[in-house]
Amino acid sequence: MLSPASPRLRAGVRALVLDEQDRVLLCRFAFGNPEGPLVVWGTPGGGVEPGETLLAALRRELAEEIGLALPADPPHVWHQEVVRPGHFDGYDGVLNDIFLVRTTSFAPRGAWTDDELAGEHITGFRWWTQQELAQYRGTDVFAPRALPAALAALLAEGTPRQPTPMGL
Repeated sequence: MLSPASPRLRAGVRALVLDEQDRVLLCRFAFGNPEGPLVVWGTPGGGVEPGETLLAALRRELAEEIGLALPADPPHVWHQEVVRPGHFDGYDGVLNDIFLVRTTSFAPRGAWTDDELAGEHITGFRWWTQQELAQYRGTDVFAPRALPAALAALLAEGTPRQPTPMGL
């Protein structure tokens, strides 16, 4: 049983990448599990390595996955905490710090090969409008689950002074 005082959480960093039309770039993650396949559309990013700062990890992850170089330090907009055994291999959950990255539209192609991306369960990329997110009724899920509403709020209200807490 998990001790609530000491869960092992994986530190991660992610980017909410928005283009000039406020479309968000999401990675398609495909997972196999006993209940059947699960497809999750999530922001690019990944784990923070020992001794690495959040922004150094963000720069590395974006170069690896989507081929985007950050010209400046982006604002920290969301903080996601998910404590759920089995959510991430070897951990009791994740802590993701999510930064807002504005860019012009581009075709994602990072330094990683297709096999390396597949090793991280990434099977594709797609630019989504806020309307497409809000109207989606398929079986895929978004990460964080509140992404459609949270993006709408961010676009309407602007960058928060402090990162907004996010759950699963």
